[in-house]
Amino acid sequence: MNDATLSATAPIAPPAATRQSQFRLIAACSIGNALEMYDFTVYSFFALLIGRLFFPSDSPYGSLLLAVATFGIGFVMRPLGGLVIGSYADRRGRKAAMTLTIALMVAGTLCISLAPTYAQAGVMGSLVILAGRLLQGFSLGGEIGASTAMLMESGEVGQRGFRVSWQMGSQGIAALIGALTGAVLYATLSPQALEGWGWRLPFLGGLLIAPVGLYIRSKLDETHEAEPDAPSPLGTLMREHGAKVGLGILSITAGTVGMYLVVFFMPTYMIRVLKMPPSLSLLSGCATGFTMLVASLVSGRLADRLARRKRLVLGALLFNIVAIVPAFWLMTRIPSVPLVLALSVVITAAANLASTPMLLMLMEMLPASVRASGLSVIYSVGVTVFDGSSQFIVTWLLAKTGNPLSPAFYLVVCGLISLCAIGAIREQRVG
Repeated sequence: MNDATLSATAPIAPPAATRQSQFRLIAACSIGNALEMYDFTVYSFFALLIGRLFFPSDSPYGSLLLAVATFGIGFVMRPLGGLVIGSYADRRGRKAAMTLTIALMVAGTLCISLAPTYAQAGVMGSLVILAGRLLQGFSLGGEIGASTAMLMESGEVGQRGFRVSWQMGSQGIAALIGALTGAVLYATLSPQALEGWGWRLPFLGGLLIAPVGLYIRSKLDETHEAEPDAPSPLGTLMREHGAKVGLGILSITAGTVGMYLVVFFMPTYMIRVLKMPPSLSLLSGCATGFTMLVASLVSGRLADRLARRKRLVLGALLFNIVAIVPAFWLMTRIPSVPLVLALSVVITAAANLASTPMLLMLMEMLPASVRASGLSVIYSVGVTVFDGSSQFIVTWLLAKTGNPLSPAFYLVVCGLISLCAIGAIREQRVG
């Protein structure tokens, strides 16, 4: 059987009650991640404005550097959140951990949406923004492991790729909605209104979905119950699966860095480097967000059908390593909105075709007793070390070298790291 082998029998359509249950499961597990990604998207798209309001500086890049550094510092809390909440999910269950994470997300978003500016409260306003990002980072550090584990463990084995694909697909929906919101605000509000109060509206709007998320998560059935005398999940994880965790951290580097730079940093790049108007540059977020959604769902279907998933992951990664530098070169030589959108879509599509198979490979190489902890640690440490600093590093490189291809070179390095790590992972299929 090869990678192109399809299932010999067509899946039997589930009854209405099962479909409704699966819909509720997907919505409940995806909504927290989507809310966090929405806030990340909005923060990224308003980074220039937030920099001026909360981190004033005489340098053209100074305020932006401080703004993206605050964006990145939220990642510092992710490993701690991954350790604490991931372990909690393996000891007390996925449902309890998911309820905790969405409550923490709401608290962090509230801090950002209500923070007084530097002109109003001095450094205190900057600290409130910082506190909000730290809360968000701690929350998402544990969210990804608990919710993705529940998606994998619920329902039929032959459809777990489709269920897990919504974890990444929800990020695409969030990026799309966040970019559309930013584009509408930039197009309809005056600069004075946008700076005075308009930038707060997307964050306040994101809070409206939180009660829905809390409610539907409270109605889920638990998928994992630990033995009363089970040892510490973290101790077991590091003692028996430490090498797998290390490979997992390196393997996700390219995909996650690519998402944060191409989806979230691209609007800033279009404004600052390519000199495009903010309202048009935000179309990049809309295009890549929609692409993330579609490519993730296609990826999930492929993951359910292919006998071996690793080759799909490697093929998509190789494509992006080869294509990224020529893509950025074309953007800088022909800085037109259609071209930038087209190239961003191609790069995003290739990256997300590998997203679901990669998540499944990571979870299937870990037993259920440490699955949430393992994925939480892998994801949170990986995005902290590489992604949290990516926007700051790329902004610094652009400022120091003046080379508009700096983001592409950084992405190539991350791609090569992931390529080596994925090649060393032994693919496993568990029931």
